[in-house]
Amino acid sequence: MPVLSVVVGSAVGLHTRPASIIAEKADELAEAGHDVFLAIPGDEPVEASSALMIMTLGAAKGDTVEVSGDDDAAVEAIAALVAQDLDA
Repeated sequence: MPVLSVVVGSAVGLHTRPASIIAEKADELAEAGHDVFLAIPGDEPVEASSALMIMTLGAAKGDTVEVSGDDDAAVEAIAALVAQDLDA
């Protein structure tokens, strides 16, 4: 299972708007058969397709988040979103 560590880029962390954007993309990937998960290192992963579960991570700007899944391209796509400032 591929795992990427990425630093949260959004100014408000993984809060409502960034979590919704990430979850929407992860849901598209899940429909294509590729589940993606997010986790604070050392904690249990949550489904990236759920904005609510993403927000439970409590990840702030600059925090490291692990992105994992069953497909390299899917993991990279979600990791790229986590790293962006999605509040702009």
